[in-house]
Amino acid sequence: MKRVALLVAGLIGIGTTAAAQRPNLSPARWPAGEEARYHALQNTVRTTAGMATGANGAVTVAYGAYAARAGLEALKQGGNAIDAALTTALTQVALTGGAPISYFGIMSLVYYDAKTGEITAMNAGWNTVRGETSPLTIPGSVDLAGGKHLGTVPSGRTALVGGFMKGVEAAHRRFGRLPFATIFEPAIHVAEQGMPVTAKLADQFTMRAADLARLPATREVFLKPDGSTYRQGETLRQPALARTLRAIATTGADHMYRGPWAQRAVAAVQADGGKMALEDLANYDVVWGAAIRAPFGGYEIATAGPPNGGGVAMIEAQNLAAAAGLPDVGHWSTSGQALRIAADVTQGWIVGLIPPPARKQMFPTLDFSDASRITPAHAEALWREIQAGRMPIKWGKDVPKHSDDVVVVDRDGNMAAITHSINCVIWGKTAITVDGITIGDPASFQQAAVAAAGPGNRLPDPTETGILLRDGKPVLAFASMGSGLHQRTFQGLLNYTRYGMTVDQAIDAPDFFLPTMRPAQGGYVLAVPAGRFPKAVLDGSGLPYLELDSDSARFGGEGVWVAISRDPATGALRAASHNRSNSAALAY
Repeated sequence: MKRVALLVAGLIGIGTTAAAQRPNLSPARWPAGEEARYHALQNTVRTTAGMATGANGAVTVAYGAYAARAGLEALKQGGNAIDAALTTALTQVALTGGAPISYFGIMSLVYYDAKTGEITAMNAGWNTVRGETSPLTIPGSVDLAGGKHLGTVPSGRTALVGGFMKGVEAAHRRFGRLPFATIFEPAIHVAEQGMPVTAKLADQFTMRAADLARLPATREVFLKPDGSTYRQGETLRQPALARTLRAIATTGADHMYRGPWAQRAVAAVQADGGKMALEDLANYDVVWGAAIRAPFGGYEIATAGPPNGGGVAMIEAQNLAAAAGLPDVGHWSTSGQALRIAADVTQGWIVGLIPPPARKQMFPTLDFSDASRITPAHAEALWREIQAGRMPIKWGKDVPKHSDDVVVVDRDGNMAAITHSINCVIWGKTAITVDGITIGDPASFQQAAVAAAGPGNRLPDPTETGILLRDGKPVLAFASMGSGLHQRTFQGLLNYTRYGMTVDQAIDAPDFFLPTMRPAQGGYVLAVPAGRFPKAVLDGSGLPYLELDSDSARFGGEGVWVAISRDPATGALRAASHNRSNSAALAY
């Protein structure tokens, strides 16, 4: 009867009447020493991928070992893949102080339901502001041509309507098993009891000190009473956030989109000159859809379709690799020719970003509809254009748009893959904080995209998250992030499908980043991690190149890809996390 009660409670999003029947995921209940151990891991930067094997469940993350442990606890206490994934994502935000990810950020989910065999995608991306009728005049933080930060004067017009918390509620309502309030417990514990400030967070506090001091509400959360910044090892508590999360856990996401938080958020944005209104939040909803699916290399990939744009680009790139004959040439870490092909293939997605009229003029014979772009015939035609040197632009260094990933597979074979983001440089120049929740400035560099979408509409989402199938059975769930997410996803999938690597081997193999722009070196410069490629291979590519150390990789176009594989015959799981962060892969 307890199992039935929990299942019903999870589906309707409320707890059971008896506290003894309800799981408790609070880190205060973890085995002795566990919380301290995982707090220590928050300050440990990996040099190789985290790896774990098991049969009952697995969790992996791009960042945040402590959050991964919270997700594993959800699995151990009867939660399924979506319960664990949402628990992890909620905890990740609390652990970072809402700097690279936010409860008012965005989320992309691909979910495999083992019972029905259906693969569903959920988009909880940005909505533009209905009252913003002149988006091209939104103050900018970046010179897109030069890739330079311009030091924008803070403006509330740079805020967009984020769907993260709406996505949490919608995904849990549709697939969750645990009571809704349960998945908030680790995040509330972190916010209320406090956490040791990591070296990375301390650096972020220092870098953004002036911005964090600008508004009283933000200053109260992230600076000490004397106005100084928190240092590594000191304890940061977020009591306002704990109160807000408790309210959401009890009353639902309407607290943020129709209730007290919505009113205060709109007031804060408008006080900074923004045009966001209560109607913008009240009308927000997630977008559900069946995953788009396409075969390649003996596998089938399932990913998010429109309004997500990254899934189409991901499939297109895999087809381009086949059209270019890349698997027959060798791996890009051992062959200069293969490295050049791989780098050129991953530049192909740029064409999909060109406005349709201009693109039609440049490539009059090519069909760039989504249905066409996921076909091998389109890839073959596009590869001929790339080989002929008719790529119209070369992509320069992108602006860091911080994010995080969560992938979970449970004992029943359910799979959840999530990417979520604040989609701007940490906290944003505005650094607006409302009741402990951060509001970034993602419109500060997306003016053209906001204009193209129109007032009150959804922005395209570039994330590449999905499920890989073989013979109709899911064998891999993955998610990616970072400015070089397209390059990293391309490499991770090929390493697994064409080069026979395990997920951890696929992550630890030498990887190249999003190319950077160096006019003195000819413009298009390949960026790679220092010491991972033989010099003969780099020279043999014929491309100018730049080797980046681990500290600068994140700002040099690095991509992150994490994944869990599952043997459909035995149920054996193998999870792998990022190899240049405080990530973790856990299983049992």
